[in-house]
Parts: sequence; structure tokens; C-alpha cells
Amino acid sequence: MAHIALFHSVYGLRDVERAAADRFRAAGHEVVTPDLYAGESATTIDHGFVLQKRIGWEVIVERARDAVRKMPAGTVLAGVSMGAGVIGDLLADRRDTAGVLLVHGIAEIPASARAGLPVQLHVADPDAFAPPAAVAAWESAATDAGSVVQVFTYPGAGHFYTDATLREHDEEATALTWQRSMDFLRHL
Repeated sequence: MAHIALFHSVYGLRDVERAAADRFRAAGHEVVTPDLYAGESATTIDHGFVLQKRIGWEVIVERARDAVRKMPAGTVLAGVSMGAGVIGDLLADRRDTAGVLLVHGIAEIPASARAGLPVQLHVADPDAFAPPAAVAAWESAATDAGSVVQVFTYPGAGHFYTDATLREHDEEATALTWQRSMDFLRHL
């Protein structure tokens, strides 16, 4: 069983993250889904960026730090899109993180991350927010930092393909993403 902190996308905490958390709980994991927007959410990505900017990145990251402060040192950090970026800001202070699960976005893996840190990434191919060249550079940097990296790309899927409420949803890619994520968690 893993302890997991699952950070939401720029849309805010919505049903897609809650469903992912429920899926992990059904497999026996303990999961928290911090609401980094304090109850607000967006219906479009543009509105999500407006919320993010209004709240401020520093506040968002501090809310994430508060959410994991009392969690075990070996908590798995999971992020959906913007939530992946949040993880990048938390990792330097959470050296004992058991693993990092990134869905729809990349996160900087600091040089201070522990050697052998398992990291799994799931992104669309192509993805405007994580273009192939950026993913390749990220994978190289994460590996150079000592992480053990798995990268899964989903050709033809849209950026936020796991969200059934969006046009870019891809049911097959979604099922494969969650299956691979479960396998990742099982081996931590």
C-alpha cells in the first residue's frame, strides 16, 4: 500500500482527479487530493489559467506543502498537468519520496532527488504542453539526476485525454494510463 498525494490540474480539483483517487483507493492505497484552489474550479483551460494566476503560484505550492506536511516521508507524489509542476517544487524538500507519477505534464526532477527515484510519465503525443522535444530533454535530465524513468506516450490523444468531459478524451489511452499507473504503484 502506498500513501499518495494527487495534485490537480489547472482546472482545479474536479471529478477526474477524484475518480483517479478512488481508483487508487480501491487498490488499497491511501490517497489525499489537496484542493489547491480552495474550492474554485474552471470549466475551460483559459479560465483555469486565470484562476492559477489570480491565486498565485507561491500560494498554490504552499497549499501543496501544507497538504503533505503530515504525510509519511515516503509518500508518492502524483500530479495531473499543472499538478506535475507542483511536484517539481515539492521534491527538493521531500527527498524520501517513494515515487513520482506524472500525468499530462512534466516536472523538474532536482539534482537533490534521491538516486533511484522511480518516476513514471504519461503524456499525449504530440502535446502542446509537453512537446516531444521537451519530453526527451526532461527524460535525459531526470535520468542524469539519478531517477529511474518510464515514459509512456499516447499518439493521437489530446493533452488532458483522461478527462471524459473534454473533447480530447481518449478512452483507450485513459485505461492504459491507469493500468500502467497501478503497476507502477504496485512495484514501489
